[in-house]
Amino acid sequence: MITRPLNLLGHLRAEPTCLDAMFYVNVGLLAVFFLMFGSRFVLAPGLGVDFLVPTVKGASKGARTTTHQITVQRSGQILADDGLVTNRQLVEWLRREKSKTPKPSLLILASAGVPSDELAEIFSLAQGAGFSVIWGALDPTAPGAGPP
Repeated sequence: MITRPLNLLGHLRAEPTCLDAMFYVNVGLLAVFFLMFGSRFVLAPGLGVDFLVPTVKGASKGARTTTHQITVQRSGQILADDGLVTNRQLVEWLRREKSKTPKPSLLILASAGVPSDELAEIFSLAQGAGFSVIWGALDPTAPGAGPP
């Protein structure tokens, strides 16, 4: 062992047999520290942060959930749940999905650079099939969403 050549074992103090007053002072200071400065987010992460996030009264009243989603790429590709579809196949898909859902709504996610006339055509196709339509934009930093 390394203690034998240097005789470190002979220079060690003996273990304390009782807890001295400094131990209790340290424990007390730790308790005071956590009571006064302890954050509930540090002690219990994931709990509510409602008071930090400003809320707008009535903001959730206008929020609408969607039942279906399609993605329109800049290259003209339309991606539905079934995969890549053309405009004609999109109409058939919308009619098929309309029959499955009582109050269907469609979220159209468009990447950057999609012409507005294409989006307007898809919008009118969806409304003609009986969907309520919500527009959305893809994150431009996502792969395939922005310009090359």
